[in-house]
Amino acid sequence: MSSNVGQNFPYASESEAQRAAAVEAALATFDGLRAKVEVETTPLEPDADRWWTYVCPKDDFTGRLHAAGYALERHGVYTVCDTCGSTFLR
Repeated sequence: MSSNVGQNFPYASESEAQRAAAVEAALATFDGLRAKVEVETTPLEPDADRWWTYVCPKDDFTGRLHAAGYALERHGVYTVCDTCGSTFLR
């Protein structure tokens, strides 16, 4: 089994408030990330109480991926890493 397969499983969950705060902090930290997310996503459903977080495959696996929207061109949740600013589909 490749290490990539293991990264497809959720790491933990977070509340909507925690998710929103983590995404906003990442968007404020990394130059150009806010514009990239705005162009590549649609807003998340406001009725979700909890969101999954994932381990970022970059940055020595220390970052966490937080849901930032739904991908425009593909079906899936668009995530943002809180430590390196990378984006991924989940």
